[in-house]
Formats: sequence, C-alpha cells, structure tokens
Amino acid sequence: MAQTKKRQIPKLVTLTDAAAARVREILDERDQGYLRVGVTNGGCAGMEYLMEYVDEIANFDEVVEDNGVKIVVDAKAVLFLLGSVVDYETEILHSKFVFRNPNQTDACGCGESVTIIPVEVADEVGA
Repeated sequence: MAQTKKRQIPKLVTLTDAAAARVREILDERDQGYLRVGVTNGGCAGMEYLMEYVDEIANFDEVVEDNGVKIVVDAKAVLFLLGSVVDYETEILHSKFVFRNPNQTDACGCGESVTIIPVEVADEVGA
C-alpha cells in the first residue's frame, strides 16, 4: 500500500525581526505579559485584525513563541490566521503592525478591514 505524503502544516503565526523587537519594547514599557492577536467582525470588508495586551492566557487560546517573543492567538481566530506573518513597518509619517495573511482575499480601500477565508482543516492536515 502506497504511503501518502502529508503536507507540512504552516506555523500558526510568525513574527518578523522588526515585529518581535517592537512587541518586546511595548510589553516591557507596559509591564504586560503577552500580545494577543485575533480577528473580529467589522469594517466594510467584513473583518478586522485585533491586537491587545493581556496578562493572562484565556482558555483554549494558542501560545506561539517566535523570535524570542510569546504571543497569544485568540482561539476563534486560529483558522483565519494560520500561516500569517506579523511585521512592523516604519514609514515617514507613521509606524504600524501589518499582517501578511495567506488567507486574506480582499481589503477595503482604507486598509482597516479585510476579507479572510478560514483554512480548510482537512486540506492542511492531509486528510
């Protein structure tokens, strides 16, 4: 019987060096435990990325450690954020965190909201 090769499951969320450095700075300044990321319904494209600082991890949330930083991923957002890269960009007039999400299919004109299609679990685990 031929053995099927399973596809590599991407990391839940990764941080660029710039994002990890900025998260470390912010958490140290605020004396808080974790950065929590997720998604929420809203905006003209349907969803918005959510970032908040928390001292405790909620039940069922995922903890991701990348680039020396622990972040918490909201359990309800896992299938929407799977494979995302969080970056920190500095421009002349502003700086911001940016999500590069392979599940994002569209964004509104102002960039505040996005359309995200959740990952099909069977596709990712090779079922």
